Amino acid sequence: MDYLNLPKIDLHCHLDGSVRPQTIIDLSHEQNLPLPCSTVEEIQSLLVAPQTCQDLDEYLKRFELPLSVMQTKAGIERISYELFEDAARENVKYMEVRFAPLLHTQNGLTPQEIIESVVQGMKRAEKSYDIRGNYILSIMRTMPKDRIHEVLDCGARYLGDGVVAFDLAGSEQPGFCQEFIPYAQYALDKGYRVTIHAGEQGSGQNVEDAIKMLQAERIGHGIGIKGHDSAYQLVKRKAVALETCPTSNVQTKAVDSLANHPVKAFHKDGVQITINTDNRTVSNTTMTDEVRKVVEEFDLSREEYFEIYRCSVEQSFASDAIKQQLLRLN
Repeated sequence: MDYLNLPKIDLHCHLDGSVRPQTIIDLSHEQNLPLPCSTVEEIQSLLVAPQTCQDLDEYLKRFELPLSVMQTKAGIERISYELFEDAARENVKYMEVRFAPLLHTQNGLTPQEIIESVVQGMKRAEKSYDIRGNYILSIMRTMPKDRIHEVLDCGARYLGDGVVAFDLAGSEQPGFCQEFIPYAQYALDKGYRVTIHAGEQGSGQNVEDAIKMLQAERIGHGIGIKGHDSAYQLVKRKAVALETCPTSNVQTKAVDSLANHPVKAFHKDGVQITINTDNRTVSNTTMTDEVRKVVEEFDLSREEYFEIYRCSVEQSFASDAIKQQLLRLN
């Protein structure tokens, strides 16, 4: 199978986890920011997480350096453009990128300016390459909640024009959904779609809560439903798609090895499965790598790959017109 030239869909990719090392060097010079080292190889070593981290929190530490150069409109716009450019070059046809606007306000940018910058970068890439995309606005579960409405109000101006969904991300604690019910409802009332990081670290109950309490249509990771029967059956019954990220799931110890990842068993049992990168730089991966790993590890046929591709298209938050274009590629 020619993995590079297969059409691919990435529905779970973080902007700040997918920054080119050279871009960090360039932007640090432009912004007069000190760096801990100077070569691309050294910077990359600081960005890429170990093959197996102690836990999710160790993995998340890799985002500190990229975020330091993502505090200007020009820097954010460039990184957005380059991410879509990198994806397009490996035949990703559609991508939904998520990011947390409040992580980019350290130097005084407003959420409006930040969201505008990422959308501009994406649209510039769409004009240059055969790729389409949308942004998902993440709220970090560990941050104060006093500006969530502001972020959603700013993003609402771009709904249907570059922004599509609301997400909760970051370190996952059991029972987190309860405190975010009013914010998810606010997002829904504004017209946002909903996808929630849940079940990444083994809590199937969080997946069930995200669907029932927050009305999640998709679940980021979600592999914690394995062994949690009520969450598993709910995901199947409601056809809630799981945004699986195989390399990342091994790194964060969500699973102990790719061979033990439940992606194939889920797919065989009718669970809606998508394959995604999570963080291209932090996980040192691409969609080509992720597809190759899953196809080869689980001996998937070309038709089985395209079943997952079609699921990704149908479960995306793209417009119906774009979905029809994407479905014609398989």
